Amino acid sequence: MIQRDSLTRHLYAQDASMYQEVPEGVSFPKTISDIRALVGQANTHKFSITARSAGTSLAGQATGGGVIMDVSRYMDHVLNLDEASKIAHVQPGVIRDTLNREAGIYDLLFGPDTATTNRCMIGGMIGNNSSGSFSIKYQTTREHTLEVEAVLSDGSVAYFKPLTPEELEARKKLDNLEGYIYRSMLKLIEQNRELIERSYPHKDIIRRNTGYALDKLVEMQPFNPKGRKFNLCELLCGSEGTLAMTVSAKLNLIPKDEHKLVVVPQFESLDEAMKAAVHIVGYEPAAVELVDYIIMDATKGNIEQRKNRFFLEGEPRYILITQLEGNDLKELQQKAEALSKTLKEKSLGYAYPIITDVDEMKRVWDLRKAGLGLLMGLGKDGRSPSFCEDTAVRVQDLPEYVKEFERILKKHDTHCVFYAHASVGELHLRPQIDITCEAGLEKMKVMAEEIADLVKKYNGSLSGEHGDGRVRAPYIKKILGEEMLPVLKQVKEIWDPNYIFNPGKIVDPKPVDADLRFSPDYIKPEAETVFSWNKEGGFGDALELCNGAGVCRKLAESGGTMCPSYMATKEEKDSTRGRANVFRQVFSGQDPRGYESEELKEALDLCLSCKACKSECPANVDMAKMKAEFMNGWHQKNGSKLKERFFSDAGKLFPLASITPGIANKAVASKPGKWVFEKMFGIDARRDMPAFASKTFRSLYRKHKKNGAVRSDDKVVLFVDLFTNYNEPKIGMDAVYVLEKMDYEVIIPKSMESGRPQISKGFLKEAKFITKKVLAEFEEYVEAGIPVIGLEPSEILTLRDEFLELCDKEELPFAQKLAGSSFMFEEFITQNKDRIPVSDSSNKVLLHGHCHAKALVGNEPTVEALQAAGYEVEVLETGCCGMAGSFGYEKDHYEVSQDIGELVLFPKLRENKEDEVCAPGFSCRHQIKDGVDRVAAHPASLIARVIL
Repeated sequence: MIQRDSLTRHLYAQDASMYQEVPEGVSFPKTISDIRALVGQANTHKFSITARSAGTSLAGQATGGGVIMDVSRYMDHVLNLDEASKIAHVQPGVIRDTLNREAGIYDLLFGPDTATTNRCMIGGMIGNNSSGSFSIKYQTTREHTLEVEAVLSDGSVAYFKPLTPEELEARKKLDNLEGYIYRSMLKLIEQNRELIERSYPHKDIIRRNTGYALDKLVEMQPFNPKGRKFNLCELLCGSEGTLAMTVSAKLNLIPKDEHKLVVVPQFESLDEAMKAAVHIVGYEPAAVELVDYIIMDATKGNIEQRKNRFFLEGEPRYILITQLEGNDLKELQQKAEALSKTLKEKSLGYAYPIITDVDEMKRVWDLRKAGLGLLMGLGKDGRSPSFCEDTAVRVQDLPEYVKEFERILKKHDTHCVFYAHASVGELHLRPQIDITCEAGLEKMKVMAEEIADLVKKYNGSLSGEHGDGRVRAPYIKKILGEEMLPVLKQVKEIWDPNYIFNPGKIVDPKPVDADLRFSPDYIKPEAETVFSWNKEGGFGDALELCNGAGVCRKLAESGGTMCPSYMATKEEKDSTRGRANVFRQVFSGQDPRGYESEELKEALDLCLSCKACKSECPANVDMAKMKAEFMNGWHQKNGSKLKERFFSDAGKLFPLASITPGIANKAVASKPGKWVFEKMFGIDARRDMPAFASKTFRSLYRKHKKNGAVRSDDKVVLFVDLFTNYNEPKIGMDAVYVLEKMDYEVIIPKSMESGRPQISKGFLKEAKFITKKVLAEFEEYVEAGIPVIGLEPSEILTLRDEFLELCDKEELPFAQKLAGSSFMFEEFITQNKDRIPVSDSSNKVLLHGHCHAKALVGNEPTVEALQAAGYEVEVLETGCCGMAGSFGYEKDHYEVSQDIGELVLFPKLRENKEDEVCAPGFSCRHQIKDGVDRVAAHPASLIARVIL
């Protein structure tokens, strides 16, 4: 029931906060009975339980030294969704976006909208009382939580809901812990009512999460006869799992508005933006989100987010993303124009683009939602620990509050990121401080005290939605006053007298600087490497990039490719975050295990090296490169197995097989052959190995050259990889015909390897040798200005990516030149599409993009190339196919490979059996053939088909 192995414990040692604490174990309950049993064990064996769902907490709530209870793996069901009553009954592991996809069928939604909605879960949203960008309209999770089924600290079950006076009296008479809670809580509030009312933040502040929500209970019956019914759910929301364990919840859903549009005022100064926010809220917006220049600058370096900067005019320092919603589009447009006019008249801002296209609005919000992750991934020079990022004041107080906050920053000689929820007076303020040095840590502690005093001055809340957790709990006394601390302690002890549930959060916290992930005691990872790690600043810096935001924990239905293994298994160890955390832990510290770590090798086993994290992770963690480096080190320490070398030795084996391809094909396809390959090389017998062609590309090209290949002043180098040469030579010849039809002379170099298989398998010295060989051969072409074109995306993109890390320092200038001269076939066609003959084709094609291409280039060049040839293109949002080079052929990975294919790709292709399928990747085409018995075509073949 409790997993206590080293890997699991280290995976759950951190959340998205600045804390790290290795738990004694992790539990994955499937039912309420499992939770009750765990609570029983905790009482017997005296350990604590910290409930956790996505683990995206920023204040340390999801870390703990006892047992972590992860509800995300199994307790993830929408139990009921009733359209008539507009109520959803859900388990705590239901992802917010998953709930809204189901509710959307009925044009309903669950309103709270955090930046993490594609992975955050209802249990965590209740624990933190999450709200998000649209809280001015939808308020917080508390306002939408009707009932909670919970396990109490003695293992009993209670159902909390709004109670009539009669029902409340009945509950008070119960002879159990639930009855005791009702009697004691009512008495406690009655005794401290005046203290509570004068101590808590201003009631105009929608998002106020400091301490336990006793101020909300005071508003209810029986304390306020005209108030709403007494409901302890409102106390549980924001209690951070310190009072009870949520088993399920009933949530109210809201009808969707028919229309929405976005206005993005853009400003030169923060003061302008803050003054503008005060005016904007008068137009009843659904959201007003501040984004500052630090985040906007970070989007330039993120492959995924730089595509979403289209709406920026010039280089604004601050923007306010404002969304208007309603059922009358004309009225919304008038409101947007009036809003813009008001700001212009008051000289607030210089641009006010109005965006009405649905896709473009989504891209604006994607950029906003990526803000936290981008910020947390700025690297060591941009470190901004989350200790004061959640303060909230009244909107009208924002301009002056921000000015005073800036004075604190100036006093301490630091800068700050300003972003998020201007509509409700809550900004995520992230001062840049390096807490790995004593001076930086001391600065953070002093600033935390001063900022708490400033928040109190404005009668604000130290936490708006991220919670007190570990980081803000020490300063609750400044906001609520010393008199309130014993009252909060009584609340904790009424519910949980033995401090079983998440101790040290809200009540009796450790010092703010205890158990820090990065501190002056932190020893930076160091290791010998083959890659240069230039971009990251070093291997140690690369291992520190992950910030815990957990974007890699999104599911397939949320779109994107990262992280295919997690999408299939839903295990933390199979997420980029999980792997990155283990990486950092085994390479840092006094006694690093580094390349000998069995735990890290296990965590990396299901990494497909798809590179999706390189673009989709806000911190640009490149797990494929990290895995290659680790596996290289592992091989150096432990040697390598025959099955690990099989695919990386293709350059030696394929020429032998091609001597008698018919015999080789029959042998490999036979039952005895499959048995041998499975036993010797670990290739699953259920797989059909790619057949060797009767004639190689090179032999076909030699014949073509003799018969009169095109001669031209315009030349291109066609880099033909091993798989195209030996397995699918027709694709290579199709590419030659297309290029010659465009009046290019095609040059075929000697090299057929880029080192891709060697990199994927962790044989980096061999890859480095190949790099040097290719650089030497291609120098004459590049210096002559001849572009290099590749057919297999992962092979040609290696020249643009890993070559820059594998080459020697003196080779780097030329490697960069080669990278700038190297193109996927589709890229080159798109750049020169005016030379493609006009085609009258109107065929439709379904495009499954290659993972490396999507990460480094995007699908756009492939789409444009096919469109230029006359095709109608539908891009399938399919993520990774699951084959990933040799990964899906391996017996140990076959099942996961198929599971990944079944997430999106296979079902999509089964739905559409009529249209042609295009897949630029060799392994993608074979996965499609094995998975759904469809033959997918390379873009070169499709283009050749219609223009020749």
